[in-house]
Amino acid sequence: MSTEEKYKRFEERNSLAELGGGKERIDRQHNAGRKTARERIEDLLDKKTFVEVDKFVTHRATDFGIDKNKILGDGVVAGYGKIDGRLVYVFAQDFTVFGGTLSRANADKIIKIMDLALKMGAPVIGLNDSGGARIQEGVESLAGYADIFYRNTIASGVVPQISAILGPCAGGAVYSPAITDFIMMVKNTSYMFVTGPDVIKTVTHEEVTKEDLGGAITHNSKSGVAHFVAEDDEGAMMMLRELFSFLPSNNMEDPPQKPCLDDIHREDEKLQTIVPEDSNKPYDMKEIIHSVVDEHNFFEVMPYYAQNIIIGFARFAGKPVGIVANQPANLAGVLDISSSVKGARFVRFCDAFNIPLVTFVDVPGFLPGTAQEFGGIIKHGAKLLYAFAEATVPKITLITRKAYGGAYDVMSSKHIGADVNYAYPSAEIAVMGPEGAVNIIFRDKLSDEDKKKAVDEYRTTFASPYKAAALGYIDEIIYPRETRFKIIQALDMTQNKSKSNPPKKHGNIPL
Repeated sequence: MSTEEKYKRFEERNSLAELGGGKERIDRQHNAGRKTARERIEDLLDKKTFVEVDKFVTHRATDFGIDKNKILGDGVVAGYGKIDGRLVYVFAQDFTVFGGTLSRANADKIIKIMDLALKMGAPVIGLNDSGGARIQEGVESLAGYADIFYRNTIASGVVPQISAILGPCAGGAVYSPAITDFIMMVKNTSYMFVTGPDVIKTVTHEEVTKEDLGGAITHNSKSGVAHFVAEDDEGAMMMLRELFSFLPSNNMEDPPQKPCLDDIHREDEKLQTIVPEDSNKPYDMKEIIHSVVDEHNFFEVMPYYAQNIIIGFARFAGKPVGIVANQPANLAGVLDISSSVKGARFVRFCDAFNIPLVTFVDVPGFLPGTAQEFGGIIKHGAKLLYAFAEATVPKITLITRKAYGGAYDVMSSKHIGADVNYAYPSAEIAVMGPEGAVNIIFRDKLSDEDKKKAVDEYRTTFASPYKAAALGYIDEIIYPRETRFKIIQALDMTQNKSKSNPPKKHGNIPL
């Protein structure tokens, strides 16, 4: 065979691999409103940076006549490339090839990528679009899944792991994403469930659609399984690029800095009156966050789930931070089971990847009721407490209004290791609200007039930041308009913070 023929043969195989399951299946994918694996990678990575590995891998199964049907690449496109010039490893399941199902051969491709990512200290992004285990391969496919789960777990907290769900993902296909740090879903075209509607109908006789059971809106608002929702595949890739811009490549690096063109001394007079004088009146904490961060750009995580707490990324003076904030506009900003778990996982992610934590506090306490107590609010609330206490990154806390009871302790208070604690003059730091406190202290022994006097007295003494400031629990009481510069000063002061917890295998977080 001449050299020319060899090149020709190589080109033919190359084209064949890139065609995946063939034109008809690609058209079907497009008609369903979804892009192909290669198109998604093209959208995600910087142009012309993708390097594919294992392009010619095929499955090795022989049962059920599957050996007569081999497609190059075997249903996964894998390799590495760059986002904003930074190395990232990617695998994308190809639904046009055997429905994106996992075989032993394509599991090995994913494993190779994950091993490389761990070795090189770079993030992994998985673009999932899979019908689950390849049934014809039986236990070999299951073994492939378990090998991937194991690597997800070992890489957790070492390199960022991000999953996009871009089609139907069922059974084993959902557990790898569940271990990763962030899950992105797409409206109307992506689903996640352990067992699908048909199995549920057979076993429990419940009738439910794919969308209601495991669609993007369900997992972003009801279950809290997913963190982001995009309108389409292209939008999902753009959001992943933005998320990536806040994250370091691994746990030994600091998050990437951007040049800051936003004046660090910028003040906002509107903040002076944003907290209402009536302490029972709601306001939107996001207005404070948007006002003080660089370019007013706040990248919110899990915006539709447990909306009484806000989490997300922003920059101060060009440096990424993780923000955790109570939201008085939703359930008065109380802590409950869902918000505690949402906050705790985010705090632990930021701590693992050297991202400083800025906490905005306006919390009246924990949500009362049998549903919360029976659901284990004690255990779940303790997760948030544990996460903040365990975190060794710089921790800056600002109390805007209420910080009552145990919830004051939990929200990154000085006592659990916050480095700088600010308060607005409107802050109320107390065991509970003035009315409740007076009722307990005096047990209804006062006349209405004396009671009013006692409430005012309690409010003056405790429902202010001065008692806490006198004890050193609050470092500084600040004008709201100065919030941006004060936070930047605190972050600047703590940037070389060095703290380590006692050596141990790992703590036992209340799960």
